[in-house]
Amino acid sequence: MGHFSINSTHSLRGRLRHTLAALLLVSTSTAAMAADQVPMTIVINQSPWFAGFQKAVELYQSETGNTVNLDVNPFAGSLEKQRAAVRTGESPYDVLIMNAGFFIEFYTGGFLEPLTNIDAGFKLNPDIYTFDDSVYWNSETKQIDAANGDILSVPINPFLPLLHYRSDLYEENGLSVPTTWDELYANAKALHNPPAMYGISQRGQRGAFDVTFDVLPYIWSHGGALYADQKGGDYTVTVNSPETLAGMETYLKLAKEVGHPSTAGQTQTNVIQNMATGQAAHIQGVPAPALFDDPANSIVVGKVNYAPTPGTAEHPSSPPLGHWLGGIPKNIPDDRKTAALAFLTWFQTDQAQRAYAEAGSPPVSRAVLTSELADKPEFRYMKALADSIPNARLTFVIPEASQVLAITELRFNQAISGELPLKEALNTAATEIAKVMTDSGYTAPTLPPLE
Repeated sequence: MGHFSINSTHSLRGRLRHTLAALLLVSTSTAAMAADQVPMTIVINQSPWFAGFQKAVELYQSETGNTVNLDVNPFAGSLEKQRAAVRTGESPYDVLIMNAGFFIEFYTGGFLEPLTNIDAGFKLNPDIYTFDDSVYWNSETKQIDAANGDILSVPINPFLPLLHYRSDLYEENGLSVPTTWDELYANAKALHNPPAMYGISQRGQRGAFDVTFDVLPYIWSHGGALYADQKGGDYTVTVNSPETLAGMETYLKLAKEVGHPSTAGQTQTNVIQNMATGQAAHIQGVPAPALFDDPANSIVVGKVNYAPTPGTAEHPSSPPLGHWLGGIPKNIPDDRKTAALAFLTWFQTDQAQRAYAEAGSPPVSRAVLTSELADKPEFRYMKALADSIPNARLTFVIPEASQVLAITELRFNQAISGELPLKEALNTAATEIAKVMTDSGYTAPTLPPLE
């Protein structure tokens, strides 16, 4: 999808003014502080939560009178535009909506303006989650550093997986919400009745950051990882550790015994459709509750509930962060930086976060996720999300993430499809990841191959 201006979409403006006014208006003082800014442009990806963000932007415009343009693209297209923008003489974009898998390359490249350089008094709202301290960056040590780092971004969306389950079928069959993979397997087996109903539908298709994202909860909750300790600077490659192997074996057990027959070909869209059309008893995915409760898109309205991803007896639920952060590039004029920061400051307010949530997008505010909204049926995902965020972990804190993901996306997919035996796929991935790391100057020892 190409570039467009919400301001120019008059019919949309009218509809959204009518509906969002009923949600919650931003306070006069907050709107006044943000008013009279130069026009700004945000580059963003098309995603299940985009509609909520779009409506929040529309509310910001109607409350402040400021102009915001949205340049909307597929995931990979948005990333490439951002990479090009920060390397030109002047970025055409004022806010970059960066994904958890790739924001580090913008941090390490020095492409983002520390937000306190724009406004010395800027602070992150204490109700906003920092998502494993991902908003802080120490440019000297090149590390995530909440104590000594600059604030380089503001969280935009808490993109992390939750377990989705058919609450009506749980009630009919007397099932309890699982907290371990073994419990999930037992529940999925009880409901598995192919081809009418699959016990679980899992994403296994290779993409930019697809199958890797979905297998990490299995791997981490078995004590495995891609590296020994990225945040601590230990880049020993552990993708072929016994613990990582155990996590992948659990994933494959579910896929083969109670899952979709073509798990290796399942995209995020496929998985969501399987739930929405009543063909999956469970999925693991980012919350998109408005979709499942929309009669035009779903036959399971009111029948999908949410829980944290399972863990094991030894390791609790540990979901990966695929969240989104808004950063301001250095290579734009000061007045555009000020306009961008005005929007990001407004976006953190309780009023904005409530409107964002009520427009269909999961908020990044602890206060909103744990508010009375969570007791309403349409926001029933909020409690599971609030329980999950404290245990969520960054997937990558190295700028070579895209190179590593190219390896893991291929090798995990080959293991799931049966193109390569699991141990061979993990050993191959370890060798390839180690080469990427050593070629980039890291010390990256490997483990003995799995036999």
